[in-house]
Amino acid sequence: MDATTDKAPQVQEQIYAALCYVGEAEPEEVLRCCDEYLRQHDKLAYPHRVIILKAMETVVRNNIALLDKSTAKEVIRDWQEAASSVLVAVGQRFINKVMEEVLTKFQPGILPHYFVLQTFANLSVSNGEAGTCPPRAGAALG
Repeated sequence: MDATTDKAPQVQEQIYAALCYVGEAEPEEVLRCCDEYLRQHDKLAYPHRVIILKAMETVVRNNIALLDKSTAKEVIRDWQEAASSVLVAVGQRFINKVMEEVLTKFQPGILPHYFVLQTFANLSVSNGEAGTCPPRAGAALG
């Protein structure tokens, strides 16, 4: 997975294909390894993180019937959290584009998914300017 940081798109595509190929034979093991790798490399640049996330998505989609329920639930949550983090990282430079995409997830009459709201919160924190909000009245008293 370290090779995902290679600049050559062909190498990145080969890593993705290899993860998907191995994921067909050992989906839970590949998902566990990808999850562990992403946790250990939390500063991995988002383009490289996306390669691993896409491979995880493909493995889950192609093998959902074979996955243990607890594994699937854990992987989906971790995958969603990692995807949210990618959006927040991209949003530090392209906030308008990210906001446009995230806003499409709001549908009238349907509660938004937890990670949509979490992404909004993290976007606001990562793009906030220090000192722009006045202190709350009585905050020092509290």
